[in-house]
Amino acid sequence: MKNVPYIVLGLCLSLAFFSCDNEADFLTGGEFELEFSLDTLRFDTVFTELGSATRFFKVYNRSSNPVLIDAVALTGNEDGKFRMNVNGTAGDRVEQVEIWANDSIYVFVEVTIDPDAPLSISPFVIEDQVVFETGEKRSSVLLEAWGQNANYFPSRFNRGVPTLLTCNNQTIVWDDPKPYVIYGQILIDSCALEVAAGTRIYVHGGIAQNDLFGTFNDGIIYTLANGQIHFKGTAEDSIVVQGDRLEEGFAEEPGQWQGIIIGRGSKGNTMSYTTVKNSIFGVYVDSVGQLTARNSRFYNTNSSGIIGFHSRIDLENCLVYNNFANSVQLVNGGDYNFDYCTVASYGVDASAMSLSNFFCYDSPFTCQVRNDYRIRANFRNCIFFGTSRDELQFADVSGGSVPQLFQVQFENCIVKVDQLLEQQEGLYANFLESDACINCINGERTDTLFADPNGDVYLLDSLSIAEGMARPLPGITTDLVGNERDPVAPDIGCFEYQY
Repeated sequence: MKNVPYIVLGLCLSLAFFSCDNEADFLTGGEFELEFSLDTLRFDTVFTELGSATRFFKVYNRSSNPVLIDAVALTGNEDGKFRMNVNGTAGDRVEQVEIWANDSIYVFVEVTIDPDAPLSISPFVIEDQVVFETGEKRSSVLLEAWGQNANYFPSRFNRGVPTLLTCNNQTIVWDDPKPYVIYGQILIDSCALEVAAGTRIYVHGGIAQNDLFGTFNDGIIYTLANGQIHFKGTAEDSIVVQGDRLEEGFAEEPGQWQGIIIGRGSKGNTMSYTTVKNSIFGVYVDSVGQLTARNSRFYNTNSSGIIGFHSRIDLENCLVYNNFANSVQLVNGGDYNFDYCTVASYGVDASAMSLSNFFCYDSPFTCQVRNDYRIRANFRNCIFFGTSRDELQFADVSGGSVPQLFQVQFENCIVKVDQLLEQQEGLYANFLESDACINCINGERTDTLFADPNGDVYLLDSLSIAEGMARPLPGITTDLVGNERDPVAPDIGCFEYQY
């Protein structure tokens, strides 16, 4: 028994030796790659009452050496909806995580949802990331949960994926009182999508990539040649299409989702009392596509509110504003008719509207590869105003030598132009006095027009130059919000002043 202390001492020394050796063999920093059992951890339950769910994923070390992860952390869990446990250790951030050679660990994540909480607290789609920090390298697993009772369409597993909506040339009606949340891209073909008055549509964005669209911001409603949309809002129950980020700081943020595309050859598309906002662009109407929109609003976009490319667009009593490019952009010709519309461009270096009868497929400076097509555009009782010197931009490829290529007329409109009158060697010099601009008012910066443009209030001021200056148009007796228009001397723009 005298040798027992030496045996114990030897055993301790052996353990210490192996421990030090193992410590020296740990791979750290950027010396190894982690592998995960999945790239997105989804909580696929839509809760109908306060509840929670737990899911897990595995992290693999395929190396023949043990690895040491600096930290595993939840990145955006300020509201505490997600809770994490990394191989038995709980916390939003767990440091010095070991994985032995050719081994793996479990990461458990729990989410708790109150579906009856306000959307600002419990949005439709709740996201976070579990980030693995190894030196300068970062790898992650996305967390997705659904926090509100809604119609998730096409499904809750459709991030970045195009889905075909078809119904054998019939009609699909969205009239559920619960909101519709679009997750991915909807391609409407051989089908009409009819949206009932009062419906709310929230579109989930985020960077996505696929073979159809390349790299883009997710969230697209796209009509193919045999598809249509019919948004049937009313003055009492309008339709709203917007991003799904409604928490404070995001409710009016532009660029959250891609936008609505009326595809090439798609005809018969209609919108009434519809708001489209917080997207990259509002509505893009492609070649020979057609859209009629009445009493609708298009705003808070990273690009244009309305884009027409060799298409037909009819707008009546519409408001387009707060766009970070030309609010209305009409390219490569087409047919356009705007009545009683207000197009406002404040605080950006872009005109309210641009029109051209060509499109350059190569550099706009050389434009050697180009397509030309005539434009026919009529604007009646409309306002094109903002902070730039010119709120209209024209580009006639013929330089005025072929009049039928550029047939544009403004009647009883308020426009703001300056340098336009000298463009293309004075082609538009007599624009205000010509048949292209009948009874037009060239607005000055000091003119009183809107109630509060800095606050995005485009109701007419009590001293507005737009009052009583419009020409009555048959069949249009109310304004954007349903107010009666003066039958003899209505106001220019989408709003009739209320005394």
